[in-house]
Amino acid sequence: MNHEAWMGLALKEAAAAAALGEIPVGAVIVRDSLVIAAAGNRRETRRDPTAHAEILALRAAAGALGTWRLTGCVLYVTLEPCPMCAGAIVQARPDMVVFGAHDDRAGCCGSVYRITEDERLGLGTVPTHGGVLAKECAGILTDFFANRRQRI
Repeated sequence: MNHEAWMGLALKEAAAAAALGEIPVGAVIVRDSLVIAAAGNRRETRRDPTAHAEILALRAAAGALGTWRLTGCVLYVTLEPCPMCAGAIVQARPDMVVFGAHDDRAGCCGSVYRITEDERLGLGTVPTHGGVLAKECAGILTDFFANRRQRI
């Protein structure tokens, strides 16, 4: 499994989100070496607080597979998932989450909390692996916010 290649596809989703004025986070769900779903943040364009890249990708993958159980799948996301997304990931039951940049303020796959691996929830756990293409994933966010500040 080539985590860097799949994360590269998630970065393309993040770039597409940035082009729409969205915070550049992208997600890709892979099963049997095939992309099942891909999405970028769409909170602003959809006016939906839940339209994070991970949530949209989970919904698309469930639709494509015809089940909410995403066993056999790996979720790649450019930024460490927030509490909402980490909870949804646990509910969806993919085999693994691979993320790029750590989120020291809201990350729930190891930075602030470890929701995806918390056995106390009684929902099973989802192993996580962070830091894949971290520099590139953090860079797209840094550039986005620097450009945004310049326009203000």
